[in-house]
Amino acid sequence: MQSVWSVGLMTGTVLDGNIDVALLKTNGERIEEFGAYRLHPYEPFVLDLLEDALAQARLWNFEGPEPAVFAKAEAALTRAQADAVQKLVQDAGFSLSDIAVVGFHGQTVLHRAPKDGKIGATRQLGDGVLMAAQLGTRVAYDFRSRDVQAGGQGAPLAAIYHAALLDAVTQDGSAAVLNLGGVGNITWTDGKGALVAFDTGPANAPINDWIRQHDLGVMDRDGAIAAKGQVDEARLTRLLEHSYFTTPYPKSLDRFSFGAGMADGLNAQDGAATLTAFTASAVGKALDMLPSRPSRIYVSGGGRHNPTLMKMLAERAAVQVLPAETLGWRGDAVEAECFAFLAVRVLRDLPISFPTTTGVPYPLTGGKLAG
Repeated sequence: MQSVWSVGLMTGTVLDGNIDVALLKTNGERIEEFGAYRLHPYEPFVLDLLEDALAQARLWNFEGPEPAVFAKAEAALTRAQADAVQKLVQDAGFSLSDIAVVGFHGQTVLHRAPKDGKIGATRQLGDGVLMAAQLGTRVAYDFRSRDVQAGGQGAPLAAIYHAALLDAVTQDGSAAVLNLGGVGNITWTDGKGALVAFDTGPANAPINDWIRQHDLGVMDRDGAIAAKGQVDEARLTRLLEHSYFTTPYPKSLDRFSFGAGMADGLNAQDGAATLTAFTASAVGKALDMLPSRPSRIYVSGGGRHNPTLMKMLAERAAVQVLPAETLGWRGDAVEAECFAFLAVRVLRDLPISFPTTTGVPYPLTGGKLAG
């Protein structure tokens, strides 16, 4: 298949107030061209609805009727993200008729991994049919449900896109891609067919929550607060004894699987330092689990903007740490690009998850198409 232009959308679980939206030219196997990318801010009322939906989702916990706020938030975020697509496409000098498909991930409000033989559950808010009607183009959506229903983790889904990125860099397993969003996830490939991906542990979510709890902003900007603190090494050692870090992959986490409460009793600076060190140390444990330990990692996602975290990664994970931009990638755009890539795979009925990435029994197609 010839490469086509697609648009990918992503909003992470840390809810930074923006929609990531990116253009990508691809056939779902190779990347031909990176297109325009932008952060499109949510209106405050949409963000309020999403924050309420996240809070209500934790109370709901997949039991009984869904909270009423889900439907309101879903409609609002769908319209907001459709507007983001239209704006990006127009500003890039395209029309929507030039776009083969839009990859609409939606907003994850709750994710539960399979456990003890019981299948997991996942819920993303996003109405693909409504978006397709609003844009007049095809929309791929609901990327995770089929994987979960087949016994998979439902995450991470970025592996096949990360592998396409890595393919142009190395094919010997010496490098991996680390994404630091609310949760961290790693992708490793040897270029010969082996592909491994899993969630490493928490990333920005507990750090951001800790900063908010102390009325110091919405994030540890530039890692400045953690840089002033001391890591509670004894506490860190105990935290790293959590069974998740010895559980074989595939494995995945919810945004709230590890919370800011891990630092309770510490002052703001020491708590931020300890949570940051925990994220970095968890990555080190993840690297130890890979078929061969990479000597360098290329980091995407918001966490790479935190120099304290990046420094701790090098020290505590014992690896060369390089931002995605080192290779000309756009570190803030990778997740949105990923769903543009996956959307084309949905069009082509190609697998989007694999036994060694999400734990499905065989390479599995997924997603739904509207429009």
